[in-house]
Amino acid sequence: MWIVKLGGSLAGSDLLRPWLAALAGRSDLVLVPGGGPFADAVRAVQPKLGFDDATAHHLAMLAMEQYGRALCALQPGLAPAANPEEILNRLGCGLTPVWVPATMVLADAGLHRGWDLTSDSLAAWLCGRLGAKALLLVKSCALPSGPPCLETLARAGIVDPLLAQTARTAAVPVHLVSGDDLAALNDLLDGPPQARSTATVSDLGPGRHDLPA
Repeated sequence: MWIVKLGGSLAGSDLLRPWLAALAGRSDLVLVPGGGPFADAVRAVQPKLGFDDATAHHLAMLAMEQYGRALCALQPGLAPAANPEEILNRLGCGLTPVWVPATMVLADAGLHRGWDLTSDSLAAWLCGRLGAKALLLVKSCALPSGPPCLETLARAGIVDPLLAQTARTAAVPVHLVSGDDLAALNDLLDGPPQARSTATVSDLGPGRHDLPA
């Protein structure tokens, strides 16, 4: 099983529907939605209302659920799933599960409650919970060439600052592709890894291991 996180920034792009069509009906992946415009609304209203980051985190989980359910409405073959049992049920029915995260995430008191933990890290966390083979992050921005490390990508604002540690804890390989590179989906899921999407976690200490894409 793969976990595929589809960036919320693709919401207003012509690339969204081709990605959804390519992902729908696959029995080898779980789709994790970003927060999209729903999370943007939380970010915009937080300074106006003045609620704390823990509350914003809760609202951001609901934003991911809203975006995920919207994606399911746009594309046949996608279905919301809130927990491992529902995920397995959807897969058994020939559907691609779209993770609605609030129940699982809010039940784990050990997870960070704030904006540093985004759908990137939550997708890696889900990999650990499900024993997934690898994580694929689909980004709307241009990606650097070569094998960047996750810490470098975090400093560039491409991934969140907690992804490296979360991926390390989950012991999951992390792959990144640009939203305009739909062909990479089958390359990665059905074939050997491609160097263009390699991401590594640096500073793992003695016996360092890279997390290849």
